[in-house]
Amino acid sequence: MKKYEIMYILKETLDDEARKAEIEKLHAILTGKGAKVTNVNEWGLRNFAYPIDDMLKGYYVVIKVTADEVALKEFARKAKINPNVVRHLVTIDND
Repeated sequence: MKKYEIMYILKETLDDEARKAEIEKLHAILTGKGAKVTNVNEWGLRNFAYPIDDMLKGYYVVIKVTADEVALKEFARKAKINPNVVRHLVTIDND
């Protein structure tokens, strides 16, 4: 298993409770496929450089995981169809 960094942006309209539930749900996708979330860094609400679907802000979360391709593909698939996820990006962690 390799180390990865995943950044995703949630809609700013989610309240605190809904946001926490969404974060847990996204992390459960990874852990359910055998991945380990080693670090969670919530950057919070930030402005976009340009409007995305008429939104100007989003809630940024950056996590570090140890995972295989199966877990990452499942995360990407479900994040893509999740209406509360604005964008997501998976990169290899070289640290």
